[in-house]
Amino acid sequence: MTQKVKVAEIKSPQRSPLLTEPALSFLASLHQEFEHRRQELLAARKTRDPAYDFLGSTALIRKGDWKVAPVPAALADRRVEITGPTDAKMVINALNSGASVFMADFEDATAPAWGNLLHGQESLHAAVRRTLTFDAPETQKHYALNEKTAVLFVRPRGWHLPEAHVLVGGEPMSGSLFDFGLFFFHNAAEQLERGLGPFFYLPKLESHLEARLWNDVFNFSQDALKIPRGSIKATVLIETLPAAFEMDEILFELKEHSAGLNCGRWDYIFSFIKKQPDLLLPDRGQLTMDKGFLNAYSQKLIQTCHRRAAHAMGGMAAQIPVKDDPAANDAAMARVKADKLREVKDGHDGTWVAHPALVPVAKEIFDAHMKGPNQLSVLREDVKVTREDLLRPPEGTRSDEGLRQNVRVGVRYLEAWLRGQGCVPLYNLMEDAATAEISRAQVWQQVRHRLVSVEKLDAVMKEELAAFEGGKFDEARALFRSLSIADDFEEFLTLPAYQRLLAAEP
Repeated sequence: MTQKVKVAEIKSPQRSPLLTEPALSFLASLHQEFEHRRQELLAARKTRDPAYDFLGSTALIRKGDWKVAPVPAALADRRVEITGPTDAKMVINALNSGASVFMADFEDATAPAWGNLLHGQESLHAAVRRTLTFDAPETQKHYALNEKTAVLFVRPRGWHLPEAHVLVGGEPMSGSLFDFGLFFFHNAAEQLERGLGPFFYLPKLESHLEARLWNDVFNFSQDALKIPRGSIKATVLIETLPAAFEMDEILFELKEHSAGLNCGRWDYIFSFIKKQPDLLLPDRGQLTMDKGFLNAYSQKLIQTCHRRAAHAMGGMAAQIPVKDDPAANDAAMARVKADKLREVKDGHDGTWVAHPALVPVAKEIFDAHMKGPNQLSVLREDVKVTREDLLRPPEGTRSDEGLRQNVRVGVRYLEAWLRGQGCVPLYNLMEDAATAEISRAQVWQQVRHRLVSVEKLDAVMKEELAAFEGGKFDEARALFRSLSIADDFEEFLTLPAYQRLLAAEP
């Protein structure tokens, strides 16, 4: 018998109308069915052989001649996808942006304050039914959905993140299962009736067994709500080093529900540092997709996906328009165009942007070079990527300015995150948790290898952050410093930061 879910007491009546007894019962059933396996898989991450290589036990899957199930017609053409947080204004602007797909992000672009999560679910619930509107209090501008909108995907949080406000039998449930479960319960049938479907992005997987867990969650959920199996379609972000060695296997585990793979480049850089701490990388600005392990994994992803008739999605363009500086704006747009041109010529079926103004920029490139809805016929049989290629750091330099940039971005992003803002424009880039992870990981790595002393770090932090006071800056400085000088690397900065979000609640 399913236990009743307990929602923790919090400040203000933050009990969304979506938290109905049937919905809570469904969430409880997900926890009871899958929590033990989730914990086992998280523990297995810590015991994995650090000598990363392709798995001998799954060689037959890699050699086999199989393909994923076809996707619905609505997903045939995904040439430009936009991502962002789940607040009402962002959801409306993204769905109206002209992109093929909007990925509503409960993960890296959302600080998981309870109110953010509930308001995000409510925004998406209304967006599915096309009733979502927003009136900006500062401008009185009215926002509403256009007749034609992007196709909605939802990204739940990664397997490692808990949801402390929802308890089942006294245990906090998985943030992944809460985000997925509440959305799926209320919207899956409605989406199918409208000719679309429940579509998801799956973040930070580290193995095909974690993909298998998601596939079992999908089957369990579809059966529980009497929705046909295979209705769910999910794209997996290949954004961890271990997952790069299991791309075939991940597609195989999800093949009935697969909508391809995506090059999650920023988290992938972070994972590379975390998993290979003795391989020092150049400054973040030099880590481009045409070099080293990044080029190898993107080429391998295209080849793997197209062999399996699955979409191979490109990475994020984090640039945003530079106001009042035409030269700087032109330079930023030139970088976007070069990146998207590389992707479409390599064979990607679509790409990501972070700002609505970049949608027409990316679309123009893909329209010019991808005449059909996708490039599944581009098999890239010329690609020969080895283990060594996937582990090769690019050449480059580490500079004092790179250190300072990491400090500025890391602390300023953390400060905004602790205030509940998960997607932050900084220095003409849209930063999220993944880029903040790179910042603190590179600093930790340099301190660990004694390229930067603690005294030097303290001096740089004092100089670069002197102008920033109030808000959560004291807390953000302290957290960034403690993560950067710790003997052991903290797996995700969002874990200790989440504890601070909870501590700030009455």
